Parts: sequence; C-alpha cells; structure tokens
Amino acid sequence: MRAVWYEQTGPAADVLTYGEMATPVAGPGEVRIRLEASGVNPADVGRRGGSYRAMEFSRVIPNSDGAGFVDQVATA
Repeated sequence: MRAVWYEQTGPAADVLTYGEMATPVAGPGEVRIRLEASGVNPADVGRRGGSYRAMEFSRVIPNSDGAGFVDQVATA
C-alpha cells in the first residue's frame, strides 16, 4: 500500500515520508478499512509537530479524518 508516515516529530518537510509499505492484515477483533479519501486534521498537524501529544507508536500514519469501506474482517 502507499502511505505517508512519520517516525519522529518535527516540521513536515523534515519528517514525513511517502512510499510503499506492507498492507496490514486485520487481527482478532479488528476490521481493515480501504481508504478512498483522507484529510489532514489539525490534531494530525499538532501530533506530527510534537505540540499536541507524544507519539503513541514508533511509526504514525496520520489520518484522523478519512472515508472508505471495510475490505477485511478478521476471523476469531
């Protein structure tokens, strides 16, 4: 899948990476959403810049606002 992500906080030009990464598989109790549209939310900007909350994961794909459809449902 194609994605934009960051692995540390800072200015967008310095920390955002665009590229290919493995498509995730839904785990137990999860669904996977295939995004058709994604927007940048002010909270995404604050988190990426380091002024809103600390990073919760080692790699973050910013997407507080998105629309798509469920394309995989995990089996128990």
